[in-house]
Amino acid sequence: MKGSLVIRWPRDGRERDEESHANWARYPHQHTNTSIGKTSSSGTTTAGGADTYATSSYEHAVSLMGKADAYATNKHVDRKELIAVSREAVQTAEDSREIAVKKLMAERQSNDLQTSAQAADHATRQKELAEAQAAKSKSDMERSQANSANQVAAAQAEAQQARLAETQAQRQLQVADSDKAAMRERLSLQLNTILQTRDTARGLIVNMSDVLFDTGRYTLLPGAREKLSKVAGILIAYPGLNIAVGGYTDNVGSDQMNQGLSEERAGAVRDYLVQQGVPANSITATGFGNTQPVASNDNSAGRQENRRVELVVSGESIGNDVNITTGSLQ
Repeated sequence: MKGSLVIRWPRDGRERDEESHANWARYPHQHTNTSIGKTSSSGTTTAGGADTYATSSYEHAVSLMGKADAYATNKHVDRKELIAVSREAVQTAEDSREIAVKKLMAERQSNDLQTSAQAADHATRQKELAEAQAAKSKSDMERSQANSANQVAAAQAEAQQARLAETQAQRQLQVADSDKAAMRERLSLQLNTILQTRDTARGLIVNMSDVLFDTGRYTLLPGAREKLSKVAGILIAYPGLNIAVGGYTDNVGSDQMNQGLSEERAGAVRDYLVQQGVPANSITATGFGNTQPVASNDNSAGRQENRRVELVVSGESIGNDVNITTGSLQ
């Protein structure tokens, strides 16, 4: 190739164009500073990058080219010396290019290794992150399952406790009901030894017949006071009882008279029981007149049955709610 200094580096080795030496020696002013640090359009590499990767050799080659250029312009310089300088300039430029190429390749390899290492490190971090996330997810799932199992166990235990408590409450209620029934029966037997007593849904009804009062009056006869004293002693032994006293008459006489008499008799019984120690706030008295007969008023026997005073004994302790009214139960 004429008129340029090109250093070829094919795959199978290096090749220098010795002819370029003579051309450069003959026309050095046409080539100075034109072939170092450049790349041809065909892709043939000159001393590209030498100024960066082989600075010392590059600067020496530039110096030699300047020297060869000076010799070329001097007609008195020996031709052999010019060729020697030119050859050294070419060789130095080639050395610079080789150094630059090696360093560039080494740099590229280093960059490639660094890139690969970074990619591997990134992949490792991603893998570790994925494993950590998987482990966390597994741990969270196991914790959630454990919590769910604990909650189920706690709920089952709570339900079992509730069932046990309910069973115990039912047993206690049964015992309480049994105790109340026993107390009710005992109270009924005790009252029945004194006055006629019957057990009803409203409570224990204690009946005082008309013969315990003066005819047409509400004064208690001595026998009535004796019986009520005994009844009061029994009632006092059962705290929490409620006594509703009700007065009743037959249909002889006016309704107004019968209503007044029933109220007075009920009040007399209430007052006497209070005198005997029964709490006043546990007793009520009501007169019903002739409105609630228990027998026919067409004969004397029936009218005698209708003239009466009843004590309705109730209370939670014997299995009855508070009942403040009285009335005959058929």
